Amino acid sequence: MAATLTFNVRKAPTITEHAACPWSRVGDVEARSRALAALCVTEIVSWGVLYYAFPVLVTAISTDTGWSIGAATGAFSLGALVSAGAGIVVGRFIDRHGPRVVMTTGSVVGVLAVVAIAAAPTLPLFYAAWALAGLAQSATFYPPAFAALTGWYGEQRVRALTTVTLVAGFASTVFAPLTAALLGGLGWRETYLVLAVVLAVVTVPLHAVFLTPPWRPHGKGTSEADDAAHARSVLRSPRFAVVTVVMTVGTFGLFAATINLIPLLMDRGLDLDLAALGLGLTGAGQVLGRLAFVPLVRRSTPRTRLAGVLLLGSAGVVALAFVPGPAALLIALAVVAGAGRGLSTLLQASTVSDRWGTRAFGRINGVFSAPVSLAVALAPAGGVAVASIVGGFPMAFLVLGLATVLAALVGLAA
Repeated sequence: MAATLTFNVRKAPTITEHAACPWSRVGDVEARSRALAALCVTEIVSWGVLYYAFPVLVTAISTDTGWSIGAATGAFSLGALVSAGAGIVVGRFIDRHGPRVVMTTGSVVGVLAVVAIAAAPTLPLFYAAWALAGLAQSATFYPPAFAALTGWYGEQRVRALTTVTLVAGFASTVFAPLTAALLGGLGWRETYLVLAVVLAVVTVPLHAVFLTPPWRPHGKGTSEADDAAHARSVLRSPRFAVVTVVMTVGTFGLFAATINLIPLLMDRGLDLDLAALGLGLTGAGQVLGRLAFVPLVRRSTPRTRLAGVLLLGSAGVVALAFVPGPAALLIALAVVAGAGRGLSTLLQASTVSDRWGTRAFGRINGVFSAPVSLAVALAPAGGVAVASIVGGFPMAFLVLGLATVLAALVGLAA
């Protein structure tokens, strides 16, 4: 399939071909702007179809098939695990060839995966379909988009990364109610088929047509062997290991807390509707946090930025562990925790380039993103597991918040 796409899709010119290219500098800027706009749209749709639709449909899936919710969710988690591992290979491919072919191929694989999910007659085939969806996620979600924008925008990457995460942050806002509306008139299988059509119609052509800015396969004046040596040097360094562990632990703490906000708020006496509102407003907190990222970059170093973002998010999580009410204060603290989570997404996008530059970014960031993506995948069930061990969600929030504080302090000290 990949070979067919490579044959049919015109490859973006590399930097060495660019001298012979008729595009002007203005043309390059316009091409980057079109690519950025395309990624804003495709990230919303990819996340919406391949991630946010499942939580809406899982109860209907369980009811219709007889599979337990836990068993169905296990397939979804398998997809996330496959995505984390495959992302390392995707990063290396983007370094060499650019994002166009891999993201277009990922979109096609995503369409096939969603059709396979809808058609799966047995639980093992349902798991196999979600494993295929994990491959699609690795080629269409944030890490490849971050690699693309970092390669195209260089020193101007922060604004581009902020733009795509701000827009894509509305994926759940768009696709959760859309999926619920489709489910109201269709079964879960038919709903997934409709979503597969949306994925095909939107993401495949946008990736194929607009991800065309010139791509530099190696650093300026360097060879692939030089870049590979640079990547090995970074990946084997103690600093890389420490930063990766810090980001992984911090991400797990923030995501495991915010995704399990509803049971905590209901333990505090809020009804389901008000608790759901609190969870929804963490999305507003994420947007506010991302809006603050550009000025934060100007006023901080990579080290203080990493620690500051994790401390902000952990402050909201720890406070939620202690504050019994009222509801307005609890929701305000949820917004603070959401802001930390929103900032952490941009922190993940920029951590590698802030410390080691953009050279061999795809392969380095692929390795860095793998455990972070794994932490995100395990966060929903992980938060529940922590709560069962420590005796409830208030104590779980305290443990998760303190773990994030510890990660921040290690990042500051290292």
